[in-house]
Amino acid sequence: MDGNVKGKTIGILGLSFKPDTDDMRDAPAITVINNLLQEGAAIKAYDPIAMNNAKRILKGIEYGADSYSVAKDCDLLIVMTEWNEFKKLDLGKIKELMKEPVLLDGRNIYNPQEVRGMGFRYTGVGR
Repeated sequence: MDGNVKGKTIGILGLSFKPDTDDMRDAPAITVINNLLQEGAAIKAYDPIAMNNAKRILKGIEYGADSYSVAKDCDLLIVMTEWNEFKKLDLGKIKELMKEPVLLDGRNIYNPQEVRGMGFRYTGVGR
């Protein structure tokens, strides 16, 4: 991806402020998603337990049933919350589902060398 998100589909994994909660107060995902929408991106999102609260706050996005349905046909996948469920994803399957294997790890839950070795364009925030 070249930095222009207009017309791109971006998957967001994790909506809550932190894992193991449905707390959406000050969740970074709110700002990120609203900015991406303003830039013309289509958003698909999933969170293990914060979906109901997120639906009251975040409009105009598609909510997936799980991580894999969100990854399907995405140009970019962003991990926003470090849920254990996301740490255990089958990244090979995720890569096959995505349109472009681009992963932005906002919580540094993956090993950069491993993920790049699988063929992802990987960025870890702060690395």
